[in-house]
Amino acid sequence: MSERTKLGLVGKNISYSFSKVYFLKKFEVLKLSNLTYRNFDIPEISEFPFLIYQKEEEFKGFNVTIPYKQSIMCYLSEIDADAQKIGAVNTIKVTDKNELIGYNTDIYGFEHSLSPLLKQNHKNALVLGTGGASKAIAFVLDKLDIGYQLVSRVKSEQAISYADLSKEVIENHQLIINCTPLGTHPNIENYPEIPYQFLSDQHFLYDLIYNPSETTFLKKGNERGAITKNGLEMLELQAEKSWEIWNS
Repeated sequence: MSERTKLGLVGKNISYSFSKVYFLKKFEVLKLSNLTYRNFDIPEISEFPFLIYQKEEEFKGFNVTIPYKQSIMCYLSEIDADAQKIGAVNTIKVTDKNELIGYNTDIYGFEHSLSPLLKQNHKNALVLGTGGASKAIAFVLDKLDIGYQLVSRVKSEQAISYADLSKEVIENHQLIINCTPLGTHPNIENYPEIPYQFLSDQHFLYDLIYNPSETTFLKKGNERGAITKNGLEMLELQAEKSWEIWNS
């Protein structure tokens, strides 16, 4: 059996990708000249099987990003229990038997980047967005015994709308997590439409976005004295957990 040397990111419109730059730098530092990491930018998830089965024996694993964290699951041989519960996969390991095993390392990255900054009063959270990213966030909040309310553009059984965010709601939810792409480079002027005037120094605003390092969402929080954190450390931690899984 030939050595598995290929790693990569599966997604759509991913030229901006953090993962490729991160892992190529890691290979350089560790002097792993045999490993490669590529962006597999595919227009439809249905192209994934053609990608994987061309030279399957060479693949060691994949990262998975928007918009395929959920739709890729049907192509996997097995899914880790936590990823199954969340309903989203962001890491795939290719085994010696050419099985594709799915994991969610966003859980690890988010929990370990969030926890050190949590205060006693951060008992209730608003989770902005209801896409794949929010599922891992909700899983961690459950684990940490933090109550949460999903917020979406359209009100539903699962989520309130941005129009429902009153002064009372903001004051009662002192942890606010942006799981939407609003504010990502190059559209840095965009931000979730929450009533920022009701924020205080008791609030903690966490943005999954890492580029720019301070989104408008975080800037508005800083202006009100809130604790703020971007998604870079979460990405670094989840990347290291992916690396650990590929090499286990």
